[in-house]
Amino acid sequence: MFQKVLIANRGEIARRVIRACREEGIQSVAVYSDADAEAPHVREADAAVRLGPANVKESYLNVDAVIAAAKAEGVDAVHPGYGLLSENGAFARRVQAEGMTFIGPAPDIMELMGSKLEARKQMKAAGVPVIPGTEEAAADEDAAARAAADIGYPVMLKASAGGGGIGMQLVQDEEELRKAFAGNQHRAEQFFGDGAMYVEKALIRPRHVEIQLLADAHGNVIYAGERDCSIQRRNQKVVEEAPAPHISDGLRKKMGEASVKAAEKIGYTNAGTVEFLVDEHENFYFLEMNTRLQVEHPVTEEVTGIDLVRSQLAVAAGEVLSYSQNDISLTGHAIEVRIYAEDPERFLPSPGTIQHVELPEGEGIRHECWVESGTKVTPYYDPMLAKMISRGGSRAEAVERMQTALKAYEVEGIKTNIPFLIRVMESEAFQTGELSTSFIEEFQRASNNA
Repeated sequence: MFQKVLIANRGEIARRVIRACREEGIQSVAVYSDADAEAPHVREADAAVRLGPANVKESYLNVDAVIAAAKAEGVDAVHPGYGLLSENGAFARRVQAEGMTFIGPAPDIMELMGSKLEARKQMKAAGVPVIPGTEEAAADEDAAARAAADIGYPVMLKASAGGGGIGMQLVQDEEELRKAFAGNQHRAEQFFGDGAMYVEKALIRPRHVEIQLLADAHGNVIYAGERDCSIQRRNQKVVEEAPAPHISDGLRKKMGEASVKAAEKIGYTNAGTVEFLVDEHENFYFLEMNTRLQVEHPVTEEVTGIDLVRSQLAVAAGEVLSYSQNDISLTGHAIEVRIYAEDPERFLPSPGTIQHVELPEGEGIRHECWVESGTKVTPYYDPMLAKMISRGGSRAEAVERMQTALKAYEVEGIKTNIPFLIRVMESEAFQTGELSTSFIEEFQRASNNA
């Protein structure tokens, strides 16, 4: 096992990895920007290194600074967390070139799956169902319009190198597509350095269901159940749960086995997630593969008993997975909500100083949080403050515990989306598990008409 690990990230995921390192007897090294100098993850690590100013490109995305910090501290491995550099093949390659272990898949696998077009080709070759769409990037707006006409509207206009909903838009007709093309291409170039766009058939009211994978370097691959991540706003997940409601054992097995087959074909190692869209007839289609730990990993941990971060460390250190597929079972139900610093009515960021925060306690309640009383929430980074997870013996019990905890959650000084999350939990559609990627849009429309 490693002696010292640098966490190339910030916020709650940095704290989560630090905790796993401590439990494994590994020393942890945090990195921080000037804006995060007083953040909890800086205090909790065994050592901390300043990267640079608050601007993310000059700090957390500054590969030279992160590598210099790792070398100065003499670490033998780097954990990227999620977001930031976590799916950056060039960064992973630099880590390895300096003689350190990158805690994640091989750089070439990351890059292969990072291109949605290449990922589609690999999935098709592995026999995984994919949504009808273009096989190559659209050369220009006209090419995209021709492809969309052949596929049939509505379609999704997507950035090949995209993620997190950036560079992606649902378009209903040619006029919308032409209006959207240049803007999404520009955003893709700005965020990913690659403006390649492609077109895919849009599924109406699908569910977003993902499979958690773990694979070691000895050829063992397992799937640890599924998560439903359908409740999204602007293609960003807000509520996740495991297991997915109204998913049959047969569908779970089919998606899990398809994901394992895909991972085996590309030689995947470490933790990863294969995301699918599922229609009302339980047809499932490959969406993308995330070659990292997911924000929503705690719900899988709660229902499987597997510590995914410690498993990542073990696999990266060359150990054999300590469990087989037959050892995996799902017990109870878990729900995660993402708590953002934002106006709950207009969904606009709400930076400022948190004057007081108090996390609710109770049976089956877990917190992953990076803020405390006095924390300054800046506009430089993602506005997610925390995640709260509820676990129950049944979905109804997990929902009830989440409702109670959200009502007891105290954050003063800034606005948060907690009031919105309470309304979602109390809605009939959520309580009955009637989920789709249109959930929030339909929920807001119903609320406005009430």
